[in-house]
Amino acid sequence: MNSSTLASVSNLLVPTATVIYTLALLAHTVEWSSGLRVRKPAEQKVLVGADGAEIPSSEDTSAVDEEPSQRWEQASRIGVLLTVLAFVMHAGGVLTRGLAVSRVPWGNMYEFSITASLAVAAVYLVLLTRQRLQWLGLLVTFVIAATLGIAVLALYVPAADLLPALHSYWLVIHVSAAAIAGGGFTVGAMASILYLVKSRAEAREADGKPMPAALRRVPSSAGMDAVAYKVHAFAFPLWTFGVLVAGPIWAYYAWGRAWGWDPKEVWSLVTWVVYAAYLHARATAGWRGRRAAWVAIAGWVVFLFNFIGVNLLLSGFHAYSGL
Repeated sequence: MNSSTLASVSNLLVPTATVIYTLALLAHTVEWSSGLRVRKPAEQKVLVGADGAEIPSSEDTSAVDEEPSQRWEQASRIGVLLTVLAFVMHAGGVLTRGLAVSRVPWGNMYEFSITASLAVAAVYLVLLTRQRLQWLGLLVTFVIAATLGIAVLALYVPAADLLPALHSYWLVIHVSAAAIAGGGFTVGAMASILYLVKSRAEAREADGKPMPAALRRVPSSAGMDAVAYKVHAFAFPLWTFGVLVAGPIWAYYAWGRAWGWDPKEVWSLVTWVVYAAYLHARATAGWRGRRAAWVAIAGWVVFLFNFIGVNLLLSGFHAYSGL
């Protein structure tokens, strides 16, 4: 196939993947909504003796979650299968875009958006093979579908060659490491958000208030906190290498200086500082739980501003490429 055909295939696959991710999002929405009923409080049968005194029954009538567990499981499986299908389409769209221009497909905001969202999906699916993390599917598919939707509708540019300054194998190393790290930061942020929801529900339950069955089916808040920490611990070294090592080397070859306090460079460093503080606080100060979750979410917000806001609101060396 020639370049124009490959570009057309990419332009078809990426919107198709967006639609399928949206269907996966709907499946996970059904999954969560099927468990919104609260858990019935436990009841104990009481017998009345001949003298009218109440005698507790020994019969076990402990509460069970209301249905529908079968509907929950079916919706969960459908959501995961649709996510896998969308990922295949998504990867095909990124690959054909790269083949169409005979280079890595992250030379502008559109290309980086579809590549970074592919990294989010990849991190989630890889984790899914190791742990039961379907509970992350709702937020993960929402983020991916939203990112692709914005990319297709607002950021799209026709396939074209790179500017001369971007022709370097350090571009491959720098951006790929940053994209994979961004995928990890996003999955970690989603786990942190759900941690806050779950921990609040657990606190309310300790006060005697019932917990929605949907939240009862997901891991404990401590389990979510552990997942968030592990994902961030994986992503942070990649961000460190991609941003603070490969990035300056590429900048030196492209612009003759390793660091120039460009807005993108500054906010990449700010992102690194926030995540370094998160990991350092957990390792030395013993931070767990809500405080750590809020720092992780703050880091993700800074990362998003670095990814989107800097390119749209600030000018600098990176503005022409969208990176």
